[in-house]
This record gives sequence, structure tokens and C-alpha cells, in this order.
Amino acid sequence: MSMKEKLLNFMREEAYKPLNLEELVTLMQITEKKEIKKFTKLLKDMEENGEIIKTRYNRYGVPERMNLVVGYLQAHPQGYGFIIPEQKEQKDVFVNPNDINGAMHGDRVVARLIKKAEDKKPEGEIIRIIDRANKTLVGTYECYRNYGFVIPDEHRIIQDIFIPKGCSRSAKNGDKVVVEITRWSEKRRNPEGVITEVLGHKSLPGVDIFSIIKKYELPEDFPPDALTEVEQFSDKISDSEYEQREDLRGLLTITIDDQEAKDLDDAVSLDKTEKGYRLGVHIADVGYYVREGSFLDREAFLRGTSVYLVDRVIPMLPPRLSNDLCSLNPNIDRLTLSAMIDLNHAGNIINHELHVSIININERMTYQNVNKIIEENDPQLKEKYKEIVPMLQNMTELSKILKDNRRKRGALGFEFPETYVKLDENGRPIMVGEKKRGIAESIIEEFMITCNEVVAEHFYHMKIPFLYRIHPDPDEEKIINFRDYITNFGYTLKGSLRNLHPSTLQNVLEQAKGKKEERIIHTILLRSMKLARYSELKERHFGLASEYYTHFTSPIRRYPDLVIHRITREVLQSGELSKKRIKKLKKNLPAAAEHSSNRERMAMEAERESQDLKKVEYMEDKVGQEFSAIISSITNFGMFVMLENTIEGLVHISSMADDYYHFIAKEFSLEGERTKKIYRIGDPVKILVSNVNREERNIDFVLVD
Repeated sequence: MSMKEKLLNFMREEAYKPLNLEELVTLMQITEKKEIKKFTKLLKDMEENGEIIKTRYNRYGVPERMNLVVGYLQAHPQGYGFIIPEQKEQKDVFVNPNDINGAMHGDRVVARLIKKAEDKKPEGEIIRIIDRANKTLVGTYECYRNYGFVIPDEHRIIQDIFIPKGCSRSAKNGDKVVVEITRWSEKRRNPEGVITEVLGHKSLPGVDIFSIIKKYELPEDFPPDALTEVEQFSDKISDSEYEQREDLRGLLTITIDDQEAKDLDDAVSLDKTEKGYRLGVHIADVGYYVREGSFLDREAFLRGTSVYLVDRVIPMLPPRLSNDLCSLNPNIDRLTLSAMIDLNHAGNIINHELHVSIININERMTYQNVNKIIEENDPQLKEKYKEIVPMLQNMTELSKILKDNRRKRGALGFEFPETYVKLDENGRPIMVGEKKRGIAESIIEEFMITCNEVVAEHFYHMKIPFLYRIHPDPDEEKIINFRDYITNFGYTLKGSLRNLHPSTLQNVLEQAKGKKEERIIHTILLRSMKLARYSELKERHFGLASEYYTHFTSPIRRYPDLVIHRITREVLQSGELSKKRIKKLKKNLPAAAEHSSNRERMAMEAERESQDLKKVEYMEDKVGQEFSAIISSITNFGMFVMLENTIEGLVHISSMADDYYHFIAKEFSLEGERTKKIYRIGDPVKILVSNVNREERNIDFVLVD
């Protein structure tokens, strides 16, 4: 146990009061001057990192025992915020605008709890800012005679940035700019900054997406050292790899991806056997090229994931790897890691093997064509791909069995529309619609889930350090609120809520299927869930009702998968890991898990924002038109409604002029005071587009009575 761990354990469990340096030195049994100096530096580092707190009387303690909480500020455009604690067992802390004290959205802060309530969120006051999240911001410049302001694109940052004379970099009114903050906000004083980059006027084509890239600090170009490494790779596979690897080129193997995809990192094969099925899931061996500690590896770690914006992909790996050497393109030998999984006729796994392998793809199939073959019985495609049609039919059969098995064990199946945006050559949206899912998408989803479960369980039982994909159990308080809400529709939750099994919630989703309230129940339940994340510690994946789960199947575009591939190949080739290697993995995996989880959330936000931007732009010429819609969310200031093409807008409560409407929080509804008319999530409505504001990314609707 390190001195840091020893100290934290002592402060959390044994110390009955905050202690000064001399007391800690004595209790930790440190005697040498050199070690005392080292210990003093450790205390300083831990204090700066928020792991311990130093009082005004020079005494040290852990935040949770001093009525303090350390976490990240999640601000709201209306000025208040919530602190999301780093200690998972602590509740979110509400912070009103007067107690934010200069902190900004995303900052890592220390707050003093000023109000505790058993049935409500605790309240707090921010007393210290540990790390600033927004050293640079992207926004729109407003020019005045001797100064200017930058209005941040991030609406959760409500302070405009003051730009003194001579610090504007010749930006003009309406330009999108990058600003570096030189002085942080104080009470009654805006933050101050200098403009470091002018992106162009907000109305110019491409500036909108470029602003999102800059806002999320997405890396555009790969560093020269990483590109030099890529150029050193040969197009040919060495003879030694053919000798060392399991040769699976004789298997009938295909990829199934979207027709626009270029980074093909998974392939599948399937044989029907006397006992059931032999499923092969073959994943590109990216770790063969991207070696641990290399320039490519460092860059991949920093990026964490590929980011799929509405008009482009910002890849985790250079295109020569992601689209060429690692991509499982047809009719060419490729290096892979393969999971060969034997299942019985009921879809239960009876055996599995993991191989460092080499394959050759027979066909590059698309979701669109597979769906036409299976669902539409397209004669031309069936003739064109007649050699693989029987395998596709067997894959359909097995995927339905696997999906039914997941449903039976309690996996939650949320049904929410996925959006597709088509752009013209100038980046303008010309079509927005719902991306339909068919049997092809289901085949790949079920096979990848099965593979991820097999790999996770395999290495868990080997007791090897690993990265897991976990989905923590929901908070009991949120499930109680969900339970209370669904009683309005006659549903109940059976059994204990403290040790909740996913099947309890899945049963409610099944009961609501096809009914008017289905959407609202899905929405409220999803809000009750925690976010899935990566962890070096094994926990179950609540949403999938899976005891063992990881991400193994996308190493071209996800860093955790790449880490897992390296571990897998090391174990398969050497049989075991050395003590030194195990120690190194135990040290590095927690940081990889946390960083990858953070980068994943960042990518999701950037992708969603780029899509929302184009949705608003698409609706600009639809003002005055009427559409059918359904209510997707209800708040105390109105209701959001979704059109058939998945675009959402707000019907503000002030525009509902036929009555005074009141928000019923427990029922997520709006009720008319006089008419008693009730609006709920899932209700169909007819709306008119009244206003579209691309700058604020708002679409306003009014009800058509």
C-alpha cells in the first residue's frame, strides 16, 4: 500500500479530527528528514488535487468528514448548478446562483454543504475551484468602440467574456472566435480574455461545425511523429505472422456495416452444427500496429474515441490505419483477434476459444442490402449473394434467439428514434429523418454483445487486470420516484428496490409496449438510469442485465478496446503475464478507464450538438408550416414536442393561451386550470413552427387548436 493510500485510509476511518503536519508525521511513523520533506510535498499535492483539505488552522482532513464535497460543476443556463461528486456514494449537490462564486460549467470544485435534507438534494456553496475546465472558449464576438465581449457558444456558461482594447485580433462583429481567459470572473465582474483565433463570420458555410470542433478541442491533424510511425508499416503481412496465427481464412466470413462506413473493425462467420451454432466474431488486431507507449498510442489515448460529427469523422487513428491496414476490407488477408463461440440450439454458450488469427473477408455487406435480402426477399440481391444467403438466414435465426434470451434475463430495451441528417455539398441540411433499424443491425448488435460478454468473463476468471464496461445500478431514490410515477398508469414494481434486478424494470417496459404511455415510461426510466462507463473493477452492466461485460469489438475507434486487445494478445501468446506486467496494468488501467469515459461523454456531446445545429438550420425555412408531432418532454415552462423526422422544439407555456396551465411534477404533465385539459409525454399534437433561432439553437412551436 502506498503512503497516499495509507494516509487516506487513516483519515477516513481512524482520525477523529483534522490533524496538523507534526501529528500526521508521528502517526505515519516518519522519522527521517528526507522522508518528512517527501511527505510534506505529498500533502501539498493531495491538497491541490482536492483529495484532502487544509483548514485555515493548518490542519488536514478528508472532504467527506469535514462537511465538504469535491466534484464537477454542472451549470444551468438560468444560473444555478449541481455539483456531481467524485465520491460515487454522495448525492448531487444543488448550488444556487449566489453561491457559485465565480465557478464555471465543468470546473472541479470544493463546496461546503449548507443544507442537508433526507428527501431532497443537499445544497452547497462553492468555496474553492481546484481545476478550471474552460481555459479557452468559443463564442460570437460583439464589438464596441474601445472593447468587446465574447458570448460563449456553451449556454451553460452565462458570463460573457470581456475583451479589452487591443485584444480582439481584429475580429469583427458577428465573428466566431476562440478566446483565452486571462482573468476569471468574480462577484459583479465578468471574466476577461484575449482572442487567439478568428474562425470566420457566423453566417459563412462550415464555420458552425468548425466552431464545435474548436469548442470541444477536437484534434484535427495527427502529430508528425505519429504519422511517421504509420508510414513505416508494410502493406504486406510478414511470414512469421502467418506461422504464429490461427489461420481462419477458410471460413465464410463477412462484414456488415453502414454503406458509408470506412473503418470496418468487426467481421462475423456462422456455421450451423449438430449441437447448435458456431459463431465467429473477428476483430481487427489494431494492437499489432499501435504498440503501447508509441506515438500512435499516446495520440490514440488523448483522443480516446473517434468522433462522428454530422459532416465528418475525426478518427482516433490515422486514415491509413483506420480505413486501410486495420480495416477488414474484402478479399485481402487481415490480422485479427477471433472469438469462436459454440452455442446450443437454445442460444446458450457451451464453449469458446480465443485466437490470435488471420482472416480473409469474402463479402463486404451493408445493413441496407442485408435488410433487403432478409426482410424484403429481394431477388436480385439474393442471386448476387447466393453463397452467403443461407448463412444470413442462420444469423437471423440465432440473433433472434440471443435477443429473446437477453429479454428473458431482464435486459432493458429502450426504444428511441435515431436521427439521420443528409447534407448537400455546401454543408446545408437537405433531409432529416429517422434512421430505421432492421434485422441486419440486430444481427451485429447481438453478436457483438455476446462476444463482449464472453471476453469479459474469460479474463475475469483468469484474474487478470482488465477494463470492463459497467452500468451501475440506479439510485434507489430515483427508482422510488419512478415507481411512484408509474402508479398513475396502474403499473407497480415488485420486489425489493434496494437490490433491484433489471427484469423488474424490463417487465414494466413490456407491459407498456404499444400503449399510449409507452414513450413517457421509457423517458422517465431512462432519466432514472446512471451513465455506463469504463472501470478496472468488475461490476454488472445493469441495462444489459449482464454480469460480465467489456468493449472488445471496436479497437479502431475506441481506446479501451485497444487496451483489451493488447492484454488479450499478450495472454494468448505467452500464456500468462509477468508480475511486473500485472503491476503496471493495475497502475495504468484506472486512469485509462476514467479518461476514456470522459472522452466518450465529450464525443457524445459534440456529436449531438453538431446534429442539433443542422436540425435547427433545416427548420429555418419551415416557419409558418404545420406538422404532426408527439410530446417528448414536459417542464414547468412548457413542453418539448418531436416531429416525425425526430426534430424537437418547444411549445412555451406562455403560448398556450386557451387556459392557465400548471406543471404537475409528479406526473410530468401540464394541466389547465379551467378546462382541466392535460398534456402528457407521448400525446399527439398538431403544431405550427413560430420561430427558429440558429444562434441560440432554438425552435419554437405553437399548438394548432
